[in-house]
Amino acid sequence: MRIVSSRICSLDVVFSVVKYSYHFITNISILIYITVINAKAMVPSDILTASNGKTIEVLNTDAEGRLTLADALVFADKECGCESIIELSTLTGACMISLGKKVCGVWSDDDDLAADLADISKQTGDKSWRMPMEKEYKEQLKSKIADMTNLGDRYGGAITAALFLTEFVDPKKPYAHIDIAGPVWDDKSGATGFGAKLVTEWVSRSGK
Repeated sequence: MRIVSSRICSLDVVFSVVKYSYHFITNISILIYITVINAKAMVPSDILTASNGKTIEVLNTDAEGRLTLADALVFADKECGCESIIELSTLTGACMISLGKKVCGVWSDDDDLAADLADISKQTGDKSWRMPMEKEYKEQLKSKIADMTNLGDRYGGAITAALFLTEFVDPKKPYAHIDIAGPVWDDKSGATGFGAKLVTEWVSRSGK
């Protein structure tokens, strides 16, 4: 159900941007996929080539979301030519263990972008917390047969997921990964729409 709730967040942003008619170009990519089993299904040890040419050794097929996100980021970066990119995803249970179910995690190497998102978070009530981009943890993503693996060690899993995604965006471009796995869903009321206000306000400010 968390996948459904993240779609709701994305659609809320689209409707808000159209409603308020922001006078600049905004590219909103909604990544939707379904996980099924068939004869062509990926299995551990398979090598996947992303759309930017980087190869990925699949250690765990349950970490499939980041594989599709990789191509979505390449699309936003290379095809759309976005000047800055923020991406929201229900990516890891590890983020929920760190921050609980009311706060999203924000990973970014760009201090200005991270500061903007923190300020917007306070204004909109979509609670966030900036998390470390510990480069030393990239060692966990090394592969002997590919450019990288799709999974790090058990500990710091939300950080290695964020580090993995940075491989698919120009390092000179402002980019933030926002893990909304916790707050996007409430066990009593269902989808919360978390992140819609945050993204809409960020889009609005970016156009000023």
